[in-house]
Amino acid sequence: MLQIIRKNKIPYLFILPFFLLFLMFQLIPTVWTFYISLTNWKGIGAPEFCGFENYKKLFIDNMFWAALENTVVYWISGLIIIMFLAVAIASLLNYGHLKGSTFFKTVTFLPNICAAIAMGLIFRMLFDENAGLINEVLKAMGIGKVPWLTSTTFSKIPVIILNVWRNTPWFTMIIFSGLLNIPRDYYEAATVDGANMWKQFCSITLPSLGNILFFCSITLTVDSWKLFNESYILPGPGTSNTSLFQYMYESGFNIFNMGYASAIGVILILILAAISVVQLIARRKQEKI
Repeated sequence: MLQIIRKNKIPYLFILPFFLLFLMFQLIPTVWTFYISLTNWKGIGAPEFCGFENYKKLFIDNMFWAALENTVVYWISGLIIIMFLAVAIASLLNYGHLKGSTFFKTVTFLPNICAAIAMGLIFRMLFDENAGLINEVLKAMGIGKVPWLTSTTFSKIPVIILNVWRNTPWFTMIIFSGLLNIPRDYYEAATVDGANMWKQFCSITLPSLGNILFFCSITLTVDSWKLFNESYILPGPGTSNTSLFQYMYESGFNIFNMGYASAIGVILILILAAISVVQLIARRKQEKI
């Protein structure tokens, strides 16, 4: 091993910064988080070792299970809605006869570059029960006011909508770039064979986008489980729309229970690792078919 490194020391020097950054900002913090999860550390002073007490508390903490359930809802809804909209919008932008395509591409990407906090405040005004634009439109349609942010039933809907609105443009651009790399000869040959647009989409477009859609699903999964801004800016009653990442933040920086927050972080890491492995196995089995 040492001989290989000495022989190829120049290439290894080029990749050394990555490994140093990974060690400093990924590996060491992860190991430290696991250690702190075994303590009752409050953020100051010496950590007091307590074993797996924090993990035992998690299993009987109703707020933790509520936040976990909310995060699963955000993940599944985001994965389905965002992926569907991203593929649909990217396909429309790739349509050869679309007029003003440059304008629509610019408008499509705008939500992604807007500040999350600013957009959250705007969405809070839009979904305000008494003076929000959404309820005014529903009122004009003969539908009563909906307590979007004050009801445990509806409080997750504004968070889901804001999450979809902010993240769809980014994944749309990724999928759109994939569509541009599909040779047009495939579609011309399919047209000659009599395949309509739907058959071309199912037989050419989706299979060609397999790797890109897999990348998007992994990235979207990680982003969904790290959802924070949307639920923090659009708070509902109690923990009705609190995300797991937000609950970890509040446990650590509002209650100053760093050990408990670290335990939540470790659980979050394990969940993401398990989901990623399942997605990877499913993708490999799909490639073999």
